[in-house]
This record gives sequence, C-alpha cells and structure tokens, in this order.
Amino acid sequence: MPTLNRHRLWQAVVDSGLIALAWILAYNIRFDYGVPPRYQAFLDFDVILVVVGVKILTFIVFGLYDHWWRYVSIRDIWRSLLAVTVASVVAVTALYFWNPAPLRLPRGIIVIDWLILLGLVAGIRLAARTIFERPGRRRLVSRGRDVLVIGAGDAGQLILREMLKNPNLGYSPTGLVDDDPRKKNLRLHGVRVLGTTDDLRHLLRDNRPDEVIIAIPSAAGETRQRIVNVCRDVGVPVKTLPAVHELISGDLNLARQLREVEVEDVLGREAVELDLASIASYLTGETVLVTGAGGSIGSELCRQIAALGADRIILVDHTENALVDIERELAYERRFNSTVPVLADVKNRAKMRRTFDRFRPGVVFHAAAYKHVPLMEANPVESVRNNVFGTGVVAETASEFGCKRFVLVSTDKAVNPKNVLGQTKAVCEWIAEAAAAREHNGTQFISVRFGNVLGSSGSVIPLFRRQIARGGPVTVTHPEMTRYFMTIPEAVQLIIQAGAIGESGEIYVLDMGPPVKIIDLAHNMIRLSGKEPDVDVEVDFIGVRPGEKLHEELWASDENAEPTTHPKILRCASMPVDPSWLEDELAELERLVETGETLEVVNRLGVMVRAPRRVSAEAAAPETV
Repeated sequence: MPTLNRHRLWQAVVDSGLIALAWILAYNIRFDYGVPPRYQAFLDFDVILVVVGVKILTFIVFGLYDHWWRYVSIRDIWRSLLAVTVASVVAVTALYFWNPAPLRLPRGIIVIDWLILLGLVAGIRLAARTIFERPGRRRLVSRGRDVLVIGAGDAGQLILREMLKNPNLGYSPTGLVDDDPRKKNLRLHGVRVLGTTDDLRHLLRDNRPDEVIIAIPSAAGETRQRIVNVCRDVGVPVKTLPAVHELISGDLNLARQLREVEVEDVLGREAVELDLASIASYLTGETVLVTGAGGSIGSELCRQIAALGADRIILVDHTENALVDIERELAYERRFNSTVPVLADVKNRAKMRRTFDRFRPGVVFHAAAYKHVPLMEANPVESVRNNVFGTGVVAETASEFGCKRFVLVSTDKAVNPKNVLGQTKAVCEWIAEAAAAREHNGTQFISVRFGNVLGSSGSVIPLFRRQIARGGPVTVTHPEMTRYFMTIPEAVQLIIQAGAIGESGEIYVLDMGPPVKIIDLAHNMIRLSGKEPDVDVEVDFIGVRPGEKLHEELWASDENAEPTTHPKILRCASMPVDPSWLEDELAELERLVETGETLEVVNRLGVMVRAPRRVSAEAAAPETV
C-alpha cells in the first residue's frame, strides 16, 4: 500500500490547505449572501478537519505523493482526477453518517467543491512543473551551452524535457528544427520550432548556437550527412542521438546517450523494420547457442537475442577475454542472467557434442570464423581447419541433437572468391546446403551472406580512427576500391530475421545498399574529426593487398536474387552442390590439412571453388506424384 514519504510531507500540507480552501469557497460560491446559519456547522473546524483527513488519506492511497511535482505528467493529472473524485465521494459518505448539521449536505456544494479542488490540485502541480521547467531568457543563458535541437518528434521532446528539468546537463535549448512545415512556430515545452532543415544554414548564421543536436533516431545516413555538412561549413559542433537499434537496448535517459556524430551515423540507412512476430516464434523461450559469441557479430547476436526473449544463451568462444566481456555485459549491464559461457574450440568435436548434449539448444547461430584476409592468406591451413571443418563439426552436431534451426553467418567474399577467406566461406555455405539435403532430424540449415560491417574488429573503421588520432597518414589500398557496408546491429537484426523466414538449404543475401568507396569513407572520417583530408591529415595509397578484390559482389553470375517476405533480405537461387562430391572433396582436404601440406591445401581449395559439381536441375527439383 502506498505511504507518505517524509520528504514529500510538504506536498500533503499544501494539499490540506487546498482541500480546506475548496470546501470554504464552495459554500461562499453556493450562497451569494452568506452561508445560512443552518449550514454553518459544516464549516466548523472539526468538520473541515475530518474532510481534510479523509481526502488526504485517499490521496495517499492513490499515490499522489509518489512523485515530485516538477516531474508531473499527463498520467499523474488523470490520477489526480480519479483521486479527487473518490476522495469527494468518501468525504461526503462520512459526513452523511456523521450528520454534524440538522440538514443534509447540499448537492450543489458537493459538485462545486469537487470542481474547485480538482482545479487547485491539478493546477498547483502543473504550476510547479511550469516554474521549474520554464526556459526563461536569463535562465537559458545562465544554465549552459545554447543548443539547436533538430527533430520535434518524440525523441526531440524527451530531450527537451531532460534539458529543462536537469540543469546539470549544461544545455539550454534555444530552438527546434523539423522537416514537417506544419510544426513551424509551434512551441514544445516553451521552445519554438524555427523552421526546417532547408533553413538550417540560415538559422545557424542568424542565431549561432554553441552546439547542434540531431534528435532523430530513425534518420537515414544521408539526412545526418546533410546536417553535418551544413554545421561543419558554419563551424558549429554536432552531436546526435544513436540510431533506433541502439536506443532500444541502451540507457533510457536520452540525454546521456548524446555523442559525437560518427561515420556509422552518416553511412547508416533507414531503420530496419523487424517482423517481431516471426522472430518471437522461434526465439522466445528457446535455448540459443552462439559460436564466436565474443566477436563483433557474435556479441551483438547475444545482445539482441537476449532482448528478444530467449530463455537461455549458450556463449561459445575460444577467446577467454572476449567470452568474459560479453557474459558480464549481458549480466550486469543488460540484466540477462540466463547465460552459460563455454570456453571451447568449435573444431573440438567431443567438446561440441558434450555441450549440445548438456544444454540441448533449439537454435544455433554459427558466427565463429577467422576473417582477416591477409592473415588467412599467410595461414591457409589454419583458415581451412577453423572455418571449414569447424563449421562441419557444429552443423553435424546440431543435426545429431535435433536442433530446430542452424544459421550460418557468411560473407560476400564467398562470391567468386579470390582469397582463402572467401573460398573457405563458400565451402561453409556448401556444407550447410549439403547438411540440409541429407537432414532427417528436422534441423533447418540457413546461410546468411552480407558484406563489411562498420566498426567490427579488424575493419577499416577502427584502423582509420587510430591513424587519424595519430595525425595520419590514413592508408587506403586503392582509389577505386569499394565495399558494401552496414552497421553491426543492422546486420545482426537481418541475420535473426533471415533465420525466421529462411527455408532449409537456402542462402540469403542482405540488402547492403550501394557500395561505398573506401577513399570517400576515409575523407568522411577525417572531416568528422574536425580536420581536412590532405591538408591536416594526409591520405596515402598503399596498393591492393594479396587476395583483395577492388569490388566485392553479393551474388555470383550463376545465382539469381529473388525477393522474400522481408524487403531487405533476398534469396540467392542457384543449383546446389552435389553432397557426395562435397563429401569426397572434404575428406581429401582434411587429409591435406592434417599433414600440413600448405601448397596442396591452397591448390585443392582453389580447384574445389572454381569447379564445383552441381546437382542437375532435374535432380534438384522436388518429386511430384
């Protein structure tokens, strides 16, 4: 039952005065020429004390003193309406049974008292919030940095509220900008909408703020880039709220999530729309096993799976520090304690069988892989051992223990592969495809292919950041080199979605948008750091590294991209490889790996990928009766 907090006792004292005032005013309003003597008893001190006591107790029961008045919300006003109504009914009932006067309480008094008290109780709370939050001119100047907030939607309003009620943030909102022309000159929490982003350059020059804040979590990268360009030209710093996927799993206090604009923000695209119903149908309440759980993709998979209602997550990784980091993050930061860390190598068949036998996962996401192109070129035997045979072990174990779904995380480098990494990933896709063809325990095998992810370990983003921090030079391999990019959370959302809609044996390709030139990426990052390329930070071209292609592809010439039920996920239609041929090739490849024959391994792998034996169209077609 709610109680009266001693720190808010003054609120009850104020309300007591308002209750007494409303009661007295009701009689004086009802009787224009003075209260008749027969009703004077209702204004006696002991009667007023009873009315005040009954109503204050009712207010306590309804929790009117559980919040500071400066933070009152619309919901609190509705609660006040209900509390005042019930309090009036209870007080009238008490006076009816007590009957302190010879006549009954007039009905008009009851209505007038209710109206006056409601106005006073709600009004005093709204007045308190207005006084605390009103952005007076002097107060704005004295409270901190003048900021122009871009976005007058829900996020913008929440940011404004936080700034106005929390002076310690050091922000003073001086205006809003929104692309909805109907909002111009409207006021949100006392702050006026000055115009649209088309007017931004003019607004910044006429009334220059100390900072601009982008409060549009769903904004496309192109929109953010345009705003950043204008602010950079005028010389005004910019901060932003993270994208929607970050807000979902992050701090609920938006003001604490403000940060500098990063290259991920301006390259990102519209927010991914997930079909939560289909995702929930295969993840909610399941035990989910994630290999490579400590990596960039694996750790984000764990975060999102935890948020989507999985019953338990088995974290498999052979790197101790990475495994500890993701386990602690899930437990302490995200309050998801149903995790089991398993320090294991996916190539260890016995360990994998024990893990599957003990925890019986229903869904497996296989993200464990070596992925650095130059390192794989220098160590092809270990690349094949880990990527190819590790995938084979996990896939076979998933089938043996009757997992419902196995999702392989693949890469665009598997298309027409020119390097060891791409060749091993192509074979991994075939392994999943062949496993689906011979499956008898009901496991569905799905492969998801996508390009580079922004900010993942070993990608160009962290490298460029370090180089820019050192003052350059920023090293770019070739002026024409392009890559497909998406953010880690977006890629993982689509991987999970593909796992929901995918059919066994199929390869799915994520819509990566247009490819990005690496030189443009480098220039963008330099400018976002407040410097100019080739003026403050030099850009050097170092040449294409072994195994690299100038332009990556998302599907091969003999593959067709077909739409699915999700607009950003395409099905890669092609003739499957012959499972018998693949089994023979893998047996020979494993023999070469075990003997450590590096040249033979590279040669055999290359021959396999260049000339795979496909199943004929007639054999691949489903049987009909």
